[in-house]
Amino acid sequence: MGMTMSQKILAAHAGLKEVKAGQLIEAKLDLVLGNDITSPVAVNEFERCGAHQVFDNKKIALVMDHFTPNKDIKAAEQCKKVRAFANQYDIENFFDVGDMGIEHALLPEKGLVGPGDLVIGADSHTCTYGALGAFSTGMGSTDMAAGMATGKTWFKVPSAIQVTLTGKFQKHVSGKDVILHLIGMIGVDGALYQSIEFTGDGVKSLSMDDRLCIANMAIEAGAKNGIFPVDDVTCAYCEGRVQHPMTAYEADPDAEYTAKYTIDLSTLRPTVAFPHLPENTRTIDEVGEVKIDQAVIGSCTNGRMEDLRAAAAILKGRKVAKNVRCIVIPGTQNIYLQAMHEGLIEDFIKAGAVVSTPTCGPCLGGHMGILAAGERAVATTNRNFVGRMGHVDSEVYLSNPEVAAASAVTGTITDPAKLD
Repeated sequence: MGMTMSQKILAAHAGLKEVKAGQLIEAKLDLVLGNDITSPVAVNEFERCGAHQVFDNKKIALVMDHFTPNKDIKAAEQCKKVRAFANQYDIENFFDVGDMGIEHALLPEKGLVGPGDLVIGADSHTCTYGALGAFSTGMGSTDMAAGMATGKTWFKVPSAIQVTLTGKFQKHVSGKDVILHLIGMIGVDGALYQSIEFTGDGVKSLSMDDRLCIANMAIEAGAKNGIFPVDDVTCAYCEGRVQHPMTAYEADPDAEYTAKYTIDLSTLRPTVAFPHLPENTRTIDEVGEVKIDQAVIGSCTNGRMEDLRAAAAILKGRKVAKNVRCIVIPGTQNIYLQAMHEGLIEDFIKAGAVVSTPTCGPCLGGHMGILAAGERAVATTNRNFVGRMGHVDSEVYLSNPEVAAASAVTGTITDPAKLD
């Protein structure tokens, strides 16, 4: 039996000719990632185990993005600890205020991840980099510490689900709707500890921003990772960015999948996930009257240039509804700068939105947009669990950027087509 794309990457990094689902392996890592919440714990474990050096100071990325600029004393102390560690071990890829971004938007932009790489991160949305044809997955801070010290970690080789994409998007539909639709189909545990491998003619119509969004939320279906084939879109994105050797892997024709699904992109509608799980999806036609207090456009899922352009196209020349707070968060400093050059920042501010420095901020209920009891937000973020964005009696509705922007204008969750 042949191997899936993910299994081939794991086999190569384990120095094995082949691997099978369920097999335990030890594999060499191309990158180890941590942020300002998970890295301090990893640093403590690194020191506790007696490690005195990192395996490669160029293959560790520490991104201060969750509570930065620091929201309180505890956040400041966490960043201080990581900053000291980065200085002590001369970590080349340490990103702090002024030179940072939301980690899963920043690392692809910086070219730190490429096709065929094996990446772990102490953050569950590390699966984002599968958009580039890498095997990337989230792990705990202890695993991160071991990875920083040894450059290796263990894996149980996952089985896989194949998702075949056909067709092209209609207007107002994007990658966010693909992944919400899929999670609505299979549930939040529908791909538990499996790879979701995307294929089909529809893939070539997806931009890299679409793919990064889709791979990012593979974890919301319980997946170990999500991964896309390496094609012309991938190569064009990586050209001039990725400086290390890259390898494009393809699944064998006889690779085994536990399930196969087909999604016709042309049939998708803007999709909204209702509280309190990403699987509680409805198309925009089924939403009904849902009043909102806040709209958040950004995050590691939808804070990229295409997202900001789509939202700005809705907001330009319009005003955010009375009693609605609209928060726009560019994914990185470069995205912020590009949005400024294109006039998008001016469009947002004139519409009555606030534009934040890159940060995870409200996505995890950290800062920059916390909800009070009884409040509702429509957000382009990736999770809508109980209390995710604030009070346990608040609600978060997940959507694409155009739905979020249109909803900010009307004050209720709205089909952007109604504003055309």
